[in-house]
Amino acid sequence: MKKFSLPGGSALPLLVAGAMFMENLDATVIVTALPKMALAFGVPAIDLNIGVSAYILTLTVFIPASGWIANRFGTRTIFSLAIILFTLASVLCATSVSLPTFTAARMLQGFAGALMVPVGRLVVLRNTAKADLIKAIATITWPALVAPILGPPLGGFITTYASWHWIFILNVPLGIIALLLSLRLIPNEKGAKGIPFDVLGFLLTGIACLGLMFGLDLFNKGDATYWLPSLCVIGSLLVGSLAVKHSLSSPHPLLPMVAMKIKSYGVTVIGGSLFRIAIGSLPFLLPLLFQLGYGMNAFNAGLLVLSVFAGNLAMKPFTSAILFRFPFRTILVVNGLLNTLTIFACAFLTPAVPTTLTFILLFISGMTRSMQFTAINTLAFSQVPGPQMGGANTLFNTAQQLSSGLGIAIGALALRIAEHFEPVSSNGTSLGSFHTAFIIVGCIAIFGMIDSMTLNVTDGDEIRQKKKKATAPPSETAKEPENSAQH
Repeated sequence: MKKFSLPGGSALPLLVAGAMFMENLDATVIVTALPKMALAFGVPAIDLNIGVSAYILTLTVFIPASGWIANRFGTRTIFSLAIILFTLASVLCATSVSLPTFTAARMLQGFAGALMVPVGRLVVLRNTAKADLIKAIATITWPALVAPILGPPLGGFITTYASWHWIFILNVPLGIIALLLSLRLIPNEKGAKGIPFDVLGFLLTGIACLGLMFGLDLFNKGDATYWLPSLCVIGSLLVGSLAVKHSLSSPHPLLPMVAMKIKSYGVTVIGGSLFRIAIGSLPFLLPLLFQLGYGMNAFNAGLLVLSVFAGNLAMKPFTSAILFRFPFRTILVVNGLLNTLTIFACAFLTPAVPTTLTFILLFISGMTRSMQFTAINTLAFSQVPGPQMGGANTLFNTAQQLSSGLGIAIGALALRIAEHFEPVSSNGTSLGSFHTAFIIVGCIAIFGMIDSMTLNVTDGDEIRQKKKKATAPPSETAKEPENSAQH
């Protein structure tokens, strides 16, 4: 098999990076456009959270199946099909006239993204020479860092000075270019035959995720009858427990659970998910706070939210030195406390607070967010044996996507709960409702920090010793940027 090498063979990683950029950008670019889209659909702005969470939820449901699908039908076939579906879904989003049609289009977009990103990463790993592997992974990692930074202000700029429809129409020329390049550059590799698809595991996992998100969305509708959303949430938790039981007994589970027995890995999945839920709600709550609570336009709100992601990116050069200097438990507890405090501090934001002070607060929040996620991603696989690595990575990535979707849904739910205790303003959501919502979200972050306290002080020392001795093989070194790609 021919190996692509960098820099001469950089076209393949750049193609995959472009596809990842498009997928990551669409996860955040519409946040600042939600109020204008809500007016177009004739619904409250808070109800538009389903358009965001449905996208991430569909990613979560189908990411575990993407590897099996690519091995069965070929990487070029699936990657190209994913680009076609993503582009088509973008057109459907732009032409949507109601919230249900928009949500359906976003789910199709999420399905395409679930195939495009994991399969693209798999192609790069299979077709890059080992000497160029680190550089190739770094190339496909950057979109996940840059896209969230550009998303909110770009969405705000397009919404303010053009129309929210152009957010999705811009994907069409990008999709056409990516499709032509994929047909030329992507090899149509297939995996080993005879491995059965875990249909039962897929159905149980999908039903549990969909039921949970649907139940939370029903709560967010503000209906006085709570028996149906409560039934959906409780039922999804029961189905989720059946999915776990099936995973433990199946010879080829969709989501292997065996690595959860390792303490350091289990904390990064459970405690890490709680942090992602808390922090994942901020990109939803902050733009709404600045637009509905402050009266800013979408573009200015996006620029202010940009400070969170600027802090995220600014912290990256210092994370390795901090991870080498301090134990993982200390980092996750201390930095987790700092991050939690920044969330609680958002409960004191008002239009009277100087913009500079608001920027500094959000910048620090972004820095602690980056440090926490980098530590979690680095610690996750430190004690996972080689044979369990693939399944552990699948479960970890699925937990990442699910907690991101839950962050948006729970952020909306916290705002809905807060509205019951605050007077209603002219736009339907008072400034005090946002303050209460930030307090609720901060409490969730506290539980994530408490879970980190159960770690042993020596957990993760294997990685720190490898860094100190600089003896880690390239294949292990390459895993860290890949696992950090979502942040």
